[in-house]
Amino acid sequence: MKVQDKIIVAMFCLMLLLGGSALAQQEQKDYLSSLEADKIRDAETTNDRVKLFLSFADDRLKKFQYELDHPSGTRHIDMLNSLLNAYGGCVDDAADLIQLGIEKQENIKAAVDLMASQSKAFLAVLEKLSAAGGPDLEAYKSNLDDAIEGTRDAMNESHKATKKVAPPPVRRKN
Repeated sequence: MKVQDKIIVAMFCLMLLLGGSALAQQEQKDYLSSLEADKIRDAETTNDRVKLFLSFADDRLKKFQYELDHPSGTRHIDMLNSLLNAYGGCVDDAADLIQLGIEKQENIKAAVDLMASQSKAFLAVLEKLSAAGGPDLEAYKSNLDDAIEGTRDAMNESHKATKKVAPPPVRRKN
């Protein structure tokens, strides 16, 4: 093998190595911390993943409410919009996981029930925030409307999923 061929092979291997690490970095959602992403990856079942995404959404919504009451300086509006986007991403991912679980015919009844109850509670909070108004409402109104719409979609999907998810089989005693 010529020196030029060795250089080409080495460059090709380097490109593969760099491309692989870039793909691994893209897989982590930008609204999840590395610890949260690890928890999602380590969850064994779809039920566990949905539960984690919904707990992360709840956390973002509570942080949003706190930030409304306690503005944090010059990046206040950016923080509000970021938290609403992260909330929406978590709810969307939980809904996507439910759809995936249905397609794979997994036992995700617990996840569907949790999504139905949580999305109802989330929607009540979001609609209350929208109705309450506030001095900065116009700055995050678009993201708030998106969060409300995403939560409604997730709630509707969970109601449809309750009909699609069959209960686990029951053993008959002879």
